[in-house]
Amino acid sequence: MYTHHTKVNNRLIFVMALSAGIIVANVYYNQPVLHAMSISIGVSDRQIGRVAMLSQLGYGLGMFFLVPLGDKLRRKELILLLTFLLIAVLVLFALSSSFFLLCCLSFLTGLLSCPAQIILPMAASISKADRGKTVGKVFSGILVGILGARVISGLVSEWFGWRYVYGLSACLVLIACILIKLYLPDLPSKFKGSYGHLLKSTISLVGRYSVLRQASLLGAFTFGIFCSFWTTLTFHLSAPPLDYSTGAIGLLGLIAIGGAIVAPVFGKLADRGYIYKSLSLTVSLIIGSILLIKAFPGSLVVLSASIFFLDIGVQATQITNFTRIYSLHEDMHSRLNTIYMTTYFIGAALGTYAGLFAWGIGGWSSATLQMLIWGLIAMIIVALSWISPRKTVNSVQTLKFPRNK
Repeated sequence: MYTHHTKVNNRLIFVMALSAGIIVANVYYNQPVLHAMSISIGVSDRQIGRVAMLSQLGYGLGMFFLVPLGDKLRRKELILLLTFLLIAVLVLFALSSSFFLLCCLSFLTGLLSCPAQIILPMAASISKADRGKTVGKVFSGILVGILGARVISGLVSEWFGWRYVYGLSACLVLIACILIKLYLPDLPSKFKGSYGHLLKSTISLVGRYSVLRQASLLGAFTFGIFCSFWTTLTFHLSAPPLDYSTGAIGLLGLIAIGGAIVAPVFGKLADRGYIYKSLSLTVSLIIGSILLIKAFPGSLVVLSASIFFLDIGVQATQITNFTRIYSLHEDMHSRLNTIYMTTYFIGAALGTYAGLFAWGIGGWSSATLQMLIWGLIAMIIVALSWISPRKTVNSVQTLKFPRNK
């Protein structure tokens, strides 16, 4: 049995990070191959963009309706059930040739990829002393999964076709299931009420914690920029005069992985209490990266540097936000995570839609302008959070929240 004071071994952290990365990658495999999908299925680039949007929307809804069950059911059993269902959906995805069916399966893929966000609060629960550090490591696994998905998808699609991407993923998720079965702790649940009470208590957290509201909005806008960037970048690079292959587009994900490795440093800063200074720096990196892209739109060197720093900014913002919200209540990590991640992926879906809309109006120039506007809104959120009165209740002793409702 693991407790808050149990020393977490590195093997467990590695298994949690690897499994979460393998699972969440399924939301992002489609981004480098959207153009290849559109040609295969016979639809326009703008239409095929719905596949990416629906996977993010499904993931966001999975956050709200499924992740809270991590506080009610045994997390390990819940994770295994959802991942087995995910394997079946991935096999169907690999065999599908209908645009409508692809959209439906893309939504289900996102919905059933949410166990990555049940694993993350487990890491916070079993490591209280070094929560920021441990969460940072597991979240880095998620980030590498998100970014590595683009590399794998682009290369596999170029060599064998985009359908093989999903067949390979089904095999990887099966491996993750085996690792989860062997190594993850079987933690007991603490919420004893009904599912309806669980969702009600989850929603009530929005009004209870201003920190949760601030972090969720900030996460939505920064991740919306991230998804808008990667979706429209695919169209930008694959169109004349650049005409990049899916493999070359996917390889740009390697640059972003470097940023993901650096990002956990900000988890340590959060553990030391440098919350708002950290957030100001990370959002500044996002805005600066977009400005560089707009100033030098034809430079591959500038694009590569911008991808690196944009990714550091977005991912470090999320790690800092996780450290903030997991300190609010020890017994509600899954529900706190639900509010944050639901908002986060609604932001992702809206960011993808806004990017596609801006792309349709004015191409890459309009898309990057839209990202810049979102970045400035994110900085305003950080500034208002910094100067707002500290009214959030952070002590478990002062809470009047029923434990079993």
